[in-house]
Formats: sequence, C-alpha cells, structure tokens
Amino acid sequence: MPALFRPLILILALLATPALALEPVPPPEHYVHETLDQLHDAAAKADGRRYFALYAKNAVYIGTDAAERWTLTEFRAFAEPYFAQGKGWTYKPRERHVTVHACACVAWFDELLDSESYGTSRGTGVMVLEDGYWKVAQYALTFPIPNDLAKGMTAEIKAFEARAKQEQK
Repeated sequence: MPALFRPLILILALLATPALALEPVPPPEHYVHETLDQLHDAAAKADGRRYFALYAKNAVYIGTDAAERWTLTEFRAFAEPYFAQGKGWTYKPRERHVTVHACACVAWFDELLDSESYGTSRGTGVMVLEDGYWKVAQYALTFPIPNDLAKGMTAEIKAFEARAKQEQK
C-alpha cells in the first residue's frame, strides 16, 4: 500500500470508531430540571441526606407562612425530624419554566406543583452552579390564589393577622 493512503486509512478508521463519537452535551436547563426532579423525589421519600445535598451552602427556603424564611441550617432543623420519621412531602411538577443566565452559572425557575394535601402550589427559586453541580440557592413555596378568590382570602389573612397581633398584647 502506498504511503500516501496510510493517513487516509487512519483518518477513516478513527472516524468509524464508535468510542470517539461525541454525544451532544445537554443544555444547562436539562440539569436544572434534573436537580429539581431529584429534589421533589428526595422530599417524597423523606431522604434528608439526598434532599439537603441539592441545596447550595448558603441557601434560603421560603415557606408558605409569612414567618417562614429559613437559612439552610434552620430549614434542616425543621425538616429533619419529619424525615427521620419517614414523613416527607410530595409535590408533583405539573409545569415548569427555567431560564439560565448567559453566564450559565445561575438560573431561575417557576413551577406549578400538585399536592394531595394542598392541591395546586407554586415553587419559585434560583439555582446556582456550585462545584460543578446545579444547587438550589433559594426556593419559595406558595399557594396561588385565583383572582376571583383573592379579596376574600386576603381579608381572611388580614383578620388572622389582626387576631394574632391582639393576642400578643
């Protein structure tokens, strides 16, 4: 075989090798979705170790009550006793929107969730790329109120807060 054909044969052999075929790299949004799915799965299975590993070191959790703004340490102290008893919480994503910043190091999301206990809920938050993994930096859980019910519901909340304030006196 002439020396001229050897490089051509080598190139063709390399191109035909499946091990060298490059898989497309999923976009960052894929990994954000994956992390949020893992978060909900770990919560439903009361797997505290896995659940809290998905949060950034300086994460904040904002619960449904106006008083619930917890650092990761505070949230862990609240949730771990439930997880230790095998009690988690199940929220199934119905719809999710994810936006990744141009730096590909921060993302924000909102998701509609279904829960047997509470019906429709909304989770919103911020994710950061930390040590090569997408982590939850802030998560806020809310109960969306239909506009037709908002006046009545906010009136109930105002009355509740007024009673609580009176009881503190």
